[in-house]
Amino acid sequence: MDSRKDVTFAYQAVYRYLVGLIETTSVKGEQKLPSLRQLAQRLSVSVSTTKYAYALLEDEGRIYARPKLGYFTRSTPAALPNDRSTNLLDSAFFNARQPGMLALCSDAPAMLASLQNPLLMMERELTRQYPGDPAPHYQPLGESELRATLAERYTRSTQCYWQAEHVYIGADLQSVMALSLQALNLQGTLAVVESPCSWAILRQLQAAQIRVIEMPLNEQGRFDLPAFNALLNDEPIRLAVLSSTVNVPQGNLMPAQDKQQICRWLAERDIWLFENDTYGELCFEPEPARYRDFADPEKLLVFSTFDKIIGAEAPYGYVLCRQQPLQFHRLFIERGFRLSPTRQKAIARLFNSRRIDQHLITLRALLQERMQRMKALLEEHGKGRWQVVVPQGGASFWLKATHPVDMRRVFERLLKQRIVIVPGEVFSQQGAWKHHLRLSYTLEWHKDIAQALKQLAQAFDEAR
Repeated sequence: MDSRKDVTFAYQAVYRYLVGLIETTSVKGEQKLPSLRQLAQRLSVSVSTTKYAYALLEDEGRIYARPKLGYFTRSTPAALPNDRSTNLLDSAFFNARQPGMLALCSDAPAMLASLQNPLLMMERELTRQYPGDPAPHYQPLGESELRATLAERYTRSTQCYWQAEHVYIGADLQSVMALSLQALNLQGTLAVVESPCSWAILRQLQAAQIRVIEMPLNEQGRFDLPAFNALLNDEPIRLAVLSSTVNVPQGNLMPAQDKQQICRWLAERDIWLFENDTYGELCFEPEPARYRDFADPEKLLVFSTFDKIIGAEAPYGYVLCRQQPLQFHRLFIERGFRLSPTRQKAIARLFNSRRIDQHLITLRALLQERMQRMKALLEEHGKGRWQVVVPQGGASFWLKATHPVDMRRVFERLLKQRIVIVPGEVFSQQGAWKHHLRLSYTLEWHKDIAQALKQLAQAFDEAR
């Protein structure tokens, strides 16, 4: 068990205690949990801390509240069927959220070091200082203070600059992506994406009826540049979706000269560049080159979210784009996001006080430390079964089986042992990467990860 107290907040300890309490109970069906006050007294924490831990479990669907009776566990639903017709991604994410499952597929870097407590404290302080009207005035494009803060943070030069009017904030990344594609009239067009590619991006493009051409990354995280150029010549590409720094889930960093050349080709052909900055701050290399350093600013859209670095209390997505402001305004107003103005102001204060920058230093160090720990375990239990490449950022390993392995069989076998992985094929619309999988190192390290990897190795042997 990880004994580093400096990276564990009180609510996390209470949350883990409750998870253990739920998982080890012998009671069948629903179970009544201690009241907020009882648990606070038992663990010597505040009632607000226990309330927050219960809220997290409630959001995950593990527990529910009965008025005047307290909190109860939910009966564990049956796992989704895993026959070959079942959508693999849906099955993986459904089962990863069930009680008692060990999710080796986690995608939450802020699990290691969250800014949720400082965020909530800042929000409470702002509420005391500026009580305001009982009914908040929602700003449909996002709170002006946060928009200005993001514009300032992304501005690098007189050529690469942003104003608050170029920034739009929505409830989550999927929402702002959908509105952006609509505002730029890109629905039903043709896009090129790096492969492997985020499943969330692939689903969003599919929802917009955008046909996708996947350009595979090699083991060094680079494109075949002549093939990339030929693709741009041969196909009516309107949109390229590329990772800002590390290519997630692969974890490699493309050289600056490659990015510069790609941006030159895109600009020559008037192709939109959507830069995925979701993991842009989690590159281990200092000051890595980003596509936006070389891109045509008039054909550039940058998108990201706060939850990867702050935590689940900051799920908002945002985009920066100079073009089509009237279309963006109209669509965001029609969508009518009702986002907490105070929460957005609190996020802005975390940036303006440089608290985010200090936090990122800590978070990157923790990610590297956990990455090295996971690498050692993978090498110990792999014994030639898989290829371990050290990622240059992000929160996961991209493993390749050294011999052909049916990853769906591996997935199904581990699921019976209450372990969840994500096979590589979910990161491709065409079902590529069948002999790969993504493994996170932002895990519940108090659990027996070594035993889980031993079971993974056994599943590899049986699926060969």
